[in-house]
Amino acid sequence: MRLFALAAATSLLSGCGKQENTRVDREMGDRVAVGPLTYNVVETAWRSQLGADFNLRIPQDRFLLITISVTNGGGKEVSVPLLTLEDQNGKDYQESDNGSSVDNWFGALRTLTPAQTQQGKLLFDVPLTNYRLRVSDGGDPGSDKAAWIKIPLRMDGDTGLEGAPTVGSPVK
Repeated sequence: MRLFALAAATSLLSGCGKQENTRVDREMGDRVAVGPLTYNVVETAWRSQLGADFNLRIPQDRFLLITISVTNGGGKEVSVPLLTLEDQNGKDYQESDNGSSVDNWFGALRTLTPAQTQQGKLLFDVPLTNYRLRVSDGGDPGSDKAAWIKIPLRMDGDTGLEGAPTVGSPVK
């Protein structure tokens, strides 16, 4: 009987721990609340280069720009960490901390005051595929709460091909 009670208690405790880490993928455009922060992925764009002339940036793979809005619904300042993309194989890609040649870059150091909303573009250098964006409550790594937002591969018109507009260049 004691063995059964111990097994039941262990099962309940492990179930509670897993519940926080359950991955429920949300869709782009959904408002995703994680702790005091609410994220909304507005749009994505792929680029084969950024900038122009002497400020030209070429990616290792492709640049993925994610336009995002983040609101602090809590009662104190919260730092929004650099975010991570995860591919179908579980490989992680860290957001770039260099926003050179990105219009309306979200920034690397970002602290939101209560009720503040910030919108901007995140930059990733990643292969062309589908991803999940891991968004966090801004807590300490390892103890933070997270959610995932699907980032489907969409090729709406690239991206640095000759004659096509690139980020930072005027549309003709």
